[in-house]
Amino acid sequence: MPLDDINKDTYTGASFSVRNRLARMLWGIIYIILFKYSPRPFHEWRSFLLRLFGAKVGKGVHVYPGVKIWAPWNIEFGDECGVGGGAILYSQGKIVLGKRSIISQGAYLCTGSHDYTKIGHPLITSPIVVESFAWVAAEAFVHPGVTIGEGCVIGARSVVIKSMPEWTVCAGNPCKVLKARVITDN
Repeated sequence: MPLDDINKDTYTGASFSVRNRLARMLWGIIYIILFKYSPRPFHEWRSFLLRLFGAKVGKGVHVYPGVKIWAPWNIEFGDECGVGGGAILYSQGKIVLGKRSIISQGAYLCTGSHDYTKIGHPLITSPIVVESFAWVAAEAFVHPGVTIGEGCVIGARSVVIKSMPEWTVCAGNPCKVLKARVITDN
């Protein structure tokens, strides 16, 4: 998003342009009427609606009803990724979900914050990337600017404030690496 599209003083006005706010209002109407209460198996229908609003959606994506999405045009869904009901994709900035990544129920991916060092508390955004085969478990919180490495597992209710390495199991507040993730044959 161009910097001139963001208000520098959140006390005197909105952080986003009128165009952005109108697009989000229209999305909100479509979300409530056609997305939020659509039947659980209607993944293609929800993918269609997300594409209609500018999201990049791969093949076989499963976004469940009740997932809260702030701005679909700021999200890329990789092939066969899944987002569980009640997850929040607060996409003021870009969110990229890799192939077969999983965002579990109630997880919160937040790309925006405010610069508390400036008197006007201007909005700042930073992208979140969840790489392929990674899993963000239930009710975890992911801060702006974080990359979850390929194959990484983030434990339930973790608070991820920095990027996590690939093929590891991580958890806690703040989230930290616990061990290597090893895939076994069954």
